[in-house]
Amino acid sequence: MEPQYWHQRWTEGRTGWHREEFNPHLEAHWPRLNVPPQARVFVPLCGKSRDLLWLAGEGHRVVGVELSEIAARAFFAEAGLSPQVTELGGGFTRYAVDEIEILCGDFFGLTPERLGGIEAVYDRASLIALPPPMRPAYATQMTRLAPAGALVLLVTLEYEQDEMSGPPFSVEPQEVRALYEPAFEVVPLAAADVLDENAHLRERGVTRLLEPVYALRRLSDGTG
Repeated sequence: MEPQYWHQRWTEGRTGWHREEFNPHLEAHWPRLNVPPQARVFVPLCGKSRDLLWLAGEGHRVVGVELSEIAARAFFAEAGLSPQVTELGGGFTRYAVDEIEILCGDFFGLTPERLGGIEAVYDRASLIALPPPMRPAYATQMTRLAPAGALVLLVTLEYEQDEMSGPPFSVEPQEVRALYEPAFEVVPLAAADVLDENAHLRERGVTRLLEPVYALRRLSDGTG
């Protein structure tokens, strides 16, 4: 899935994944990770998610990465914030206000040095946005960016993939483990039936929709 696909979606306003409300799994399960209040939290493929505001409200410093400048600008505009914009080079532009920053550029081109130190990750719509051939590279990049001890809240989707072509894509539990173990400890937290809450996916042919939640912990480099 090429970057132009996502640029076109944002240009045309086809962003059905965006939610105006905070994600209920974030509110319910983030406290279970015991992430320190001042921790720096990474949100990959963040779009204009309001979950960035929720995390900042919990006292975290938040850094997202997003391919589309339309999305980055929209996040701050819709929050009533005027970001400082800095060209970083290497294909990245930084939008920042206080404890929230968005690095506008390609997730796969992000380096640990450019990202800076992080202590936790929130992935709600990132892994499931990618087709199967891209997911191993995504997990490898996440392993590269997350230091030992980093905590991850991962939210995926499960449905019969032949009922609908993604995105969003179905990611089965065995694939989550195959992608992240042994670099991460993977612990399932919950799985909610969310078909009634996603009428747009039911209209596309989905008959069963689960939203699993996982807690991951990055193990030492010698482990993964």
